Amino acid sequence: MQPSGHKGTLYLVSTPIGHLEDITLRALRVLKEVDLIAAEDTRHTQKLLARYEIHGTLTSYHDFNKETKAPVLLARILDGASVALVCDAGTPTISDPGYFLISRCIEAGVPVVPIPGPCAAIAALAASGLPTDRFHFEGFLPKPSGRLAKRLAVLRDYPETIVLYESPHRLLKTLKAVFAAWGDRPAVIAREMTKMHEECLRGTLSSVIAAVEQRPRRGEITLLIGGCDRVRHPPEARSAESEAQDERRVQPATLRAAGR
Repeated sequence: MQPSGHKGTLYLVSTPIGHLEDITLRALRVLKEVDLIAAEDTRHTQKLLARYEIHGTLTSYHDFNKETKAPVLLARILDGASVALVCDAGTPTISDPGYFLISRCIEAGVPVVPIPGPCAAIAALAASGLPTDRFHFEGFLPKPSGRLAKRLAVLRDYPETIVLYESPHRLLKTLKAVFAAWGDRPAVIAREMTKMHEECLRGTLSSVIAAVEQRPRRGEITLLIGGCDRVRHPPEARSAESEAQDERRVQPATLRAAGR
């Protein structure tokens, strides 16, 4: 496909995961200036636009129309239009169909510009109290039991904090499956982040399972679980060991630099 004029730009605009004030000034400016806003749910995005008196043109782009809509959006951009891609909440392409459009724009040589902002996984990780120096974002686990068991077997020996997204009605089933596959580990349920009923339920897998059995959790959920390395080697023990190793590695170089 040959562009008829100057290529436009695809902007990846991060939007609030709950609290509508969690949006950047740059994001608001871009949403006001673009020719078209491609939204996962136009009704949901319209509430955000109304809050900030933005009167842009909306079109739908979601997992069920991505294959037919992506070429249409790409054609508009190649003709010079600027398009902002937004999801219902957070950063586009994080567990949503944005990648499908973005990859095609990159192949066509279209500028793709990220407008950073909220992300549920990062917000939950920051507040979890679990190690943040290394983490693995898994997103949604497979639903079929066989595929779920295989994936959990792969993730079992990951040393970093595991970050998952899960729906409320599957939360308890997932917790029990993880407990059966990995044993008891530190775990956090971050629910409704930045919203009125925000909650961080911290404990072990067994304790959060008991809490969810007693009172089911609703809303948007991020599940964080300690990595296997953190279970075998508590942070304080690893810290002393790591410091000793670092000292052994650094000392010779330090001595050489000092001419000793």
